[in-house]
Amino acid sequence: MPSSAASPLVRSFRDITASIRSAPERPVVTLFSGGLDSTYLLHRLRLAGASNVHAVSVGLDVDERHDAKEQIAAKLGATLLVVDARERFAADFVRPAIAAQAVYLGTHPISSSLSRPLIAAEAVGVADRLGAGLLLHTANRSQNTLRRLNGALGLLGWPGRYGSPYDLDPVDRAQKIQELKEAGVDELDGRTVSGDSNLWCREFESGLLDDPESHAVPEELYRWSRRPDADTTGVDMVEVAFRAGVPVALDGRALPLTELIAELNVRVGRYGMGRYSGLEHLDHGEKVLEIREMPAAWLLLRGYRLLENAVLDAETLREKMPLEQLWVREALEGRWYGELRAAVQAFIDVCARDITGSVRWRLSPGSAETRSIVAERPRYLRDRESWERMSIAAEVASHRPAI
Repeated sequence: MPSSAASPLVRSFRDITASIRSAPERPVVTLFSGGLDSTYLLHRLRLAGASNVHAVSVGLDVDERHDAKEQIAAKLGATLLVVDARERFAADFVRPAIAAQAVYLGTHPISSSLSRPLIAAEAVGVADRLGAGLLLHTANRSQNTLRRLNGALGLLGWPGRYGSPYDLDPVDRAQKIQELKEAGVDELDGRTVSGDSNLWCREFESGLLDDPESHAVPEELYRWSRRPDADTTGVDMVEVAFRAGVPVALDGRALPLTELIAELNVRVGRYGMGRYSGLEHLDHGEKVLEIREMPAAWLLLRGYRLLENAVLDAETLREKMPLEQLWVREALEGRWYGELRAAVQAFIDVCARDITGSVRWRLSPGSAETRSIVAERPRYLRDRESWERMSIAAEVASHRPAI
């Protein structure tokens, strides 16, 4: 579909130039990760004459630093705005994903599908406060982020123009690097893959990971699941407590969800759990390779399912499981703020109300075994023989004639 001035979508650099020429001093908001694509967009905005550019970095990682981003933004005449959204991400996006058992077609837990609607909402908040006319991002056609951000911005009803110029105007990597070097920005020359990181997931794609048929992942890309010593031995006993479907404590210590996830990423990851590779579909059915490390997700999703099975009726679980994939589909397709996901979420939230208890794990190199599953309102039997005797006695008593 060709770009159109009547459409709210920005799909090319020509769209950006036209909007800036009509109001060069009006604020422009662009999402900024500090990567090659978002840095190059700042360069092109300056060339187009934008004089009031705000680069928004939405912080979702527990130990993310922004010094390099600030330096790059300053070189290219933009103001860096950092929004700390970690608590909101954990509470409003990761928490419901755990309850929804949000795993893409049984292969890997979803991640960017959770962060994109939050990033869109935070960007809209900044754009509204500044009175911006353009709200930009840098996703391209081989990234599912394109439909997720555009979908979220559309459902949020932001009235200005929004989108990515890379939709219709892809620029090859070598050209971006060369132009940025000429502009005095040479910090991005050595990157070989595209990465996305938040407190729930570290994800890698593109570059040397383009080909699913040959994709040896450099060990240095991993952080949480890279053991300090390949010969590490020993065990770790980990107990996670849930209250009304929410992970609330680790080994008896009450923790905010952000801190609980951060600690589990390290403790579970050092035993080799939580690495995923998977293929996700694009708009027209083609699929691309994505590599993830998600140790905390690995443990929390399994623990939640075990407690669900301990508490919920089997028929309720049978109905919930296909709805989980419906929930995942709506998040994947950029419809987080749509009515269908909200309706499915209501069902999942009802199921979550009684998911209170704990799961204890024994972690050892390459292995995780449960040692205890304790539910506050369980359906499980703890002594089968006693139950059989009582069940038989109750049945016999119910058939005795009245005196």
